[in-house]
Formats: sequence, structure tokens, C-alpha cells
Amino acid sequence: MSTQPASVSLDGLQAGDTLPPLELPPLSRLSLALYCGASGDHNPIHVDIDFARSAGQTDVFAHGMLSMAWLGRLLTNWVPQTAVREFSVRFAALTQVGERIRCTGEVVDSFVVDGERRVRVNVQTANEAGVVKLQGEAVLALP
Repeated sequence: MSTQPASVSLDGLQAGDTLPPLELPPLSRLSLALYCGASGDHNPIHVDIDFARSAGQTDVFAHGMLSMAWLGRLLTNWVPQTAVREFSVRFAALTQVGERIRCTGEVVDSFVVDGERRVRVNVQTANEAGVVKLQGEAVLALP
């Protein structure tokens, strides 16, 4: 089943408006293994608990780019992929197996570039305890 992004209009959109959050199920080892295959990132620290422990970790943890993909999904649930003009993130903390991640976004600015209406959105992922895992920013073109 495919979900189409909601139609977004700049009319009435203002700083402080929030995107509909994306709530994810608990991170599973299967999800990590599937992401390895899909992304081509087969670093064993994400799937091999023995390797992770030998590196000083208590367990495997999510790929940082998996968390960025979740934020991309948050954005494209709101606007079409073609509307994304900029997207950057900063990694803040490891996402552990079993954590429930919530992706959120907030409009911080609206502006026009070469006649195209755009908004700047701050985005982040956080676990159920509110610990921020990833923070970023996106610029989106609006119809």
C-alpha cells in the first residue's frame, strides 16, 4: 500500500507549525540486517553482537543513515520527494535495538528563492525517553 503525501500549501504555514510525526516500531535485528542488504553497508557493528562487543559496545546499533532515511520518510510523507531542496543531519546518539523512534519536524522559516516558495524545517529522531538521536534541517519547495 502506497501513501501519497498530503498536499501542502504555504498559505497560512508559519514558523512553529509541525509536521505529522512518524512513529516507528521497536528497532529489530531483522530491520538492521535488511538495511545492510538494501544499503550495501555491511559493517558488522550493526549486525554482529560479538563484533560490537569487541568494539566496546554492549550490542549492535542502527546505521546512522537508517535514521536519516526515517527522517527522509517523515519529509516525503508531507511533500513529494521532488520538493526536497536540501537535507542535512548531525548524529547525536546511537539508536539501540528495541528502541521506539519518533521522527518530528517543525517549520522554522518560510522564504522565496527564484520565485519558488520554500520552508526550512528542523527535524529530529528521538527515542521513547526523549533522547535525541539525530538532528537535522531540510528545505522544501511548496506548491
